[in-house]
Amino acid sequence: MTQSSSTVGAAAGYRPSATLPFAAEFRRQASRRRTQLALGFMVLLPLIILIAFQFDSGEDDRNGGGEFASLSDLATSGGLNFTLFALLVSASFLLVVVVALFCGDTVASEASWGSLRYLLAVPVPRARLLAVKLLVALAYSGLALLLLAGTALLAGTLRYGWEPLSSQVSAQLEPGEGLLRLLAVLGYLAVVLLAVAGLAFLLSVVTDAALGAVGGAVLLWILSSILDQITALGGIRAFLPTHYANAWLGLLSTPVQTDDVVRGCISAIAYATLFWSLAFWRFTRKDITS
Repeated sequence: MTQSSSTVGAAAGYRPSATLPFAAEFRRQASRRRTQLALGFMVLLPLIILIAFQFDSGEDDRNGGGEFASLSDLATSGGLNFTLFALLVSASFLLVVVVALFCGDTVASEASWGSLRYLLAVPVPRARLLAVKLLVALAYSGLALLLLAGTALLAGTLRYGWEPLSSQVSAQLEPGEGLLRLLAVLGYLAVVLLAVAGLAFLLSVVTDAALGAVGGAVLLWILSSILDQITALGGIRAFLPTHYANAWLGLLSTPVQTDDVVRGCISAIAYATLFWSLAFWRFTRKDITS
């Protein structure tokens, strides 16, 4: 039986596909303090919002709180509405930071600790190492999103009841349909955040500083958001990764507006694929010195 060129000279029984199992890397990342703090804060945030509403006297609303005040009023009218409010206040920044943290800290942290070259010396194939780390980072990003929404739904329902979903862009939706709409919103947010994941992951491969990868991804996302507000850019704004970030509001309208949702999904997947491809291309050709 002939051996493939990739396993010539390897120890007996060595299988590249068996190195660095997903479960082992998942448990390893679960033991890290930043993972525990990030996931813990996703559970804590809805509780903080709930407590804040309990101490709200309503004076700010009467003094002209504007659109945000009206959304706050809706948040206390049922568990579904409370969950929607929690997602609204988290989607534009907090979730971006959390996804950038999980995906930007993957390779760069190993390099900064000096353990990356030892992983490759096991030997773990570079493409497999990168793929497993990416999948684990995406899994924790998805888990963070689910924890935020799940905690908000549970806490909000216990406090405000299982009421119809209301919003400023739709008629009142029965709880069953409202839950399906919220699940659709979660799915769209997960897809949009793939662009953040791709950018942070690419920067994690390019730099050995985890803080630089995480901060760089967040800053570039903020820059894209700022540029998207400049109407003078015209049609160029449609090519920015943040242009369709708020298209999930169309999933709450009556009838449902899906045109921008589809465009947003295509844009996010295209950006994520580009960034991940560049990350794999760079990492497989990079000299590992740390």
